[in-house]
Amino acid sequence: MALPAPFVIIAVGALAAGASGLVGSFLVLRRMTMLGDAISHAVLPGIAVAFLLSGRPQSPWALLGAAAFGLLCAYLVQALQRAGVQEDAGMGVTFTALFALGVVLISAFAGRVHLDLEHVLYGEIAYAPWDLWLVGDVSLGPRALWTMGAIFLLDLLAVVLFFKELKFCAFDPATAEALGINVSAFHYLLMTLVSITTVGAFDAVGAILVVAMLVLPGATAYLLTERLSTMLALAVGLGALASVLGYLLARITDTAVAGAMAVVGGVLFALVSWWARRRRRG
Repeated sequence: MALPAPFVIIAVGALAAGASGLVGSFLVLRRMTMLGDAISHAVLPGIAVAFLLSGRPQSPWALLGAAAFGLLCAYLVQALQRAGVQEDAGMGVTFTALFALGVVLISAFAGRVHLDLEHVLYGEIAYAPWDLWLVGDVSLGPRALWTMGAIFLLDLLAVVLFFKELKFCAFDPATAEALGINVSAFHYLLMTLVSITTVGAFDAVGAILVVAMLVLPGATAYLLTERLSTMLALAVGLGALASVLGYLLARITDTAVAGAMAVVGGVLFALVSWWARRRRRG
């Protein structure tokens, strides 16, 4: 029995926003939200190389290739910072160079496989209900639901298993090191999760929604609570709310669904920010 298209679209959006909100909350706490944006661009050569080697746009190697280049981006930013380059400059240099490499690879070798910049950079969540995962002649349902569901569970499992370590690394890296926590290892674990979440959501929901949801749910939840566990739960919930309201807005205005979801996420942040300022003044 086929799932209703509106349900699939909202569910995929909620899963993408929830997964992005989980990892994005830690980026917000560590004041590294722009690094998430940088990684979302830097994964392009990893996707391109995986597509070129496998010849299949839906290859699982795309996730591995993207994660590798996401880690490379994070490592290069850290290396440039240690060499005396300012963090924002290091991000700009690294992600533009890697992004340009991906564009060159796609432009040079796109004739070998069915691959173009539009396919890699811009997914369309409205098509998710009809992009089915086929095993032989059997349809297992929309591919994006499986992909984003698996990534959401992966992010959730990592956060649950390493909650204490990620919390210490986010709030007080010096104390974390004193307690014997390998801060660098958990930094790169977070960067790996950001990379996998980003590339997994690219084809399902599009680049605009991915970048927005890496920042907006976590930033909004940060204004509502001082408890990390509550912040993570709120980020997931706010992402789901933005997906539902964004879909309704897109239906009413006949506009792009992913864009409408991102707009609603921005409106929620603005409303919560206004409320938080009033509460501080009162």
